[in-house]
Amino acid sequence: MSEQVNAVVVGADRLGNIPDLLKGRNIAIRQHISGRDPSHQKKTPTLPSGTELLILLTDFLGHNVMKTFRAAAQRSGVRVLACRRSVCSMKQALDQCGYM
Repeated sequence: MSEQVNAVVVGADRLGNIPDLLKGRNIAIRQHISGRDPSHQKKTPTLPSGTELLILLTDFLGHNVMKTFRAAAQRSGVRVLACRRSVCSMKQALDQCGYM
């Protein structure tokens, strides 16, 4: 079995069944950020050290928040996965990125 991937999830207040899906794909949620805080739009956040994957739940995020987190991921060399907050959408995005 492959090594566990540490992820940061941005968007949505609740994740529903997504943590179970990620755990089944050997992805651990290191941090969940709702993205509601206005400071997320104005200042560029830093991702926690050891983050290997940034997951953006696009149906619960504004464009400015997505832009700031994408920029943070790019600076850190972290892979970005963007999808809607549904298990089906998450499965499809994970499959396309090679997280089987």
